[in-house]
Amino acid sequence: MSKLYLVPTPIGNLEDITLRAIRILKEVDGILAEDTRTSGNLLRHLDISKPMTAFHIRNEHQVVERIADRIEAGETLALVTDAGTPAISDPGFLLVRECVKRGIEVECLPGPTAFVPALVNSGLPAEKFVFEGFLPHKKGRQTKLQAIANYQYTTILYESPFRLLKTLQQLAEVCGGERKACVSRELTKIHEENARGTLSELIGHFSQKDIKGEIVIVLEGAVAPTPDDDSEE
Repeated sequence: MSKLYLVPTPIGNLEDITLRAIRILKEVDGILAEDTRTSGNLLRHLDISKPMTAFHIRNEHQVVERIADRIEAGETLALVTDAGTPAISDPGFLLVRECVKRGIEVECLPGPTAFVPALVNSGLPAEKFVFEGFLPHKKGRQTKLQAIANYQYTTILYESPFRLLKTLQQLAEVCGGERKACVSRELTKIHEENARGTLSELIGHFSQKDIKGEIVIVLEGAVAPTPDDDSEE
């Protein structure tokens, strides 16, 4: 029976792919790839040869129905992104929604995603957290930052190396420089770094560095306000 598989791929270290993911990629009729060049490198490493179709944020609205038609016609396809799990700050949601609407079977494999190791090794509470992905670049950015400042749970953000310092500075403005955080970059790679400290300390640390790699920011939650004793009747 035809279906759509969502197949997580390594976020850096090519050893971080499951045996099941390799088997599925070998068995499907075709692979939907965010960047066929990046996915092509992984497939060559795994000695897998399959036809690939580009599926990325710039064309997903145009090709979703066409791809769903292919699955309805009998094809089994795998969706992969450049790194990590599809639909987590990457293309995938629109296709999954269309398949669900049509009654097409969708199966997501467990596997790599950047925010989980960043959260767990941050040293900040992990039992409850808010994942915000990438902040808006312009419209709505300040409103979102103000909301994050008041979250009482650990907050996770994705960021590019080019905007890391600006984001840390803006977080310090709304949260205070003493709020604790952890910045993880180059996760699973040779030069992996997990920098922990206050926002002020992290700003100082990264001001002295040539920042490279994909970034995950894990931010301590706000302290819950203590009710005044006199407020209870």
